[in-house]
Amino acid sequence: MSKQIHHRDDVNPDEGERKYGDVEFADPVNNKYPIDSAAHVRAAWSYINKDANAAKYNKTEVDRIKERIKKAARRHDVEIESE
Repeated sequence: MSKQIHHRDDVNPDEGERKYGDVEFADPVNNKYPIDSAAHVRAAWSYINKDANAAKYNKTEVDRIKERIKKAARRHDVEIESE
């Protein structure tokens, strides 16, 4: 599985940092889906599982983002629904 996520033309990565600060993101290339807190992990999981959001990535990228969210969920003791 490729670890690289493509840069999205519809996103300015600076916006993610401006909005959330210097935090960990499930998509660190575009600074989308912050996963630095339990609340952000829950939100990230919810958003990446929406068809419209997942459609902006290829399947490998979605899988990679989901794995990062799952890893953060374990760190923050958050239970997320399986897919």
